[in-house]
Amino acid sequence: MDLDSVTFALRAFQESRALLTAIELDVFTAIGGGSDAAQVAARIQAEPRATEMLLNALVACGVLSKHGRVFHNAALMDQHFAGSARSAWMHLVNLWDSWSTLTASVRQGTSARGANLETRSSDWTEAFIAAMHHNASERAPQVVRAIGTTGLRRMLDVGGGSGAYAIAFAQAAPDLHADLLDLEPVTRIAGRHIREAGLTDRVHTRVGDLRQDSLGEGYDLVFVSAICHMLGEAENHDLVRRCSLACAPGGRVAIQDFILKPDGTAPKQAALFSLNMLVGTAGGRSYTEAEYEGWMRAAGLSELRRARLSGPADLIIGTVGSH
Repeated sequence: MDLDSVTFALRAFQESRALLTAIELDVFTAIGGGSDAAQVAARIQAEPRATEMLLNALVACGVLSKHGRVFHNAALMDQHFAGSARSAWMHLVNLWDSWSTLTASVRQGTSARGANLETRSSDWTEAFIAAMHHNASERAPQVVRAIGTTGLRRMLDVGGGSGAYAIAFAQAAPDLHADLLDLEPVTRIAGRHIREAGLTDRVHTRVGDLRQDSLGEGYDLVFVSAICHMLGEAENHDLVRRCSLACAPGGRVAIQDFILKPDGTAPKQAALFSLNMLVGTAGGRSYTEAEYEGWMRAAGLSELRRARLSGPADLIIGTVGSH
C-alpha cells in the first residue's frame, strides 16, 4: 500500500459519516420523488443551510443527483435506503459510536462502553435484528443446502435472532419443528417474522440466555449462527459442550461464523470484525478453524467438516455420538 492509498483510507470516514448521517436523519425517504433542501430540512427537522451542505456532499458521493435546486435519489438509494429498508442500515449508524471507542478498548482489552445486551435500547435491538435479518434471509437458502434436511425432525436455533434460519429450514422440510432460543426482546421480533411466514405451528420461540440456560435435549440439529464471535474462549467451550448435550445421538451441531486463517490476519473482513467485537463485547473476537474444532472435539463431536459458503462466513459441522 502506497502513501496515497493510506491517506485515502484515513480520510474515508468523511464520506462514511455523511452517508450514515443521511441514513440516521432518513434523508433518502425525505427526498422522495424529488425535493429541494428546504423541503428536506422541514421533513427531517434540521436546519436548511446545513441540510443543503449535506445534500450537496451526497451528490458529490454519487448517491444523489441535483437538477437546479431539486435533489433526487439514485435508484439504489430509493430501493435499499428509503422507507422501511432504512431500518437494517441503522445498525451501522449505531456502530459509529462503538468504533469511536477503539483506542480506549485497545488500551483496556475489552469494550470501553460496556457490553450488556440486556440493557440496550429497543431502537438498538430493532436495528440490530433488522440488519441480521437482511443478511440471514439472503444466506439462509445456501446454509440449508450445505447442512441438508435429511432426517431432520427437531431443530434448535441458538440465539436465533429474527428467525430467518429457522424459517428457512422449516420451509425446506415440511415435517421439521424448530425452536428458537433468544432474549425476550428478540423473540418478540422473531415472532413477527414467524407469523408473516405462516409457520407458527412449527417454529416456536423460547426465551432464554444462551450463556447459561438449558438448551433442551433430543434435537437432530443445533444451529449456532453469528454467536461465537460475541463470546470469549471459555464461553464458547461451554456453549459448544451444551449444544452437543442438546443433540440426540447422531444429531449434528452446525456453527456459522467468520473463520480466521491460522495467523489471524485474513480474511480481511474477519480480522476487522474482531475489532468490532472488541469495541462491542466483553471478550468476543473472530476465531480460527482450529479453535472451533478444538471446542467441538472436546464436546464429543466427530466427523467434523467445513462447508465453505459465499460471503464472509463459513460453516463447521460436527456429529454427536452416544452421550
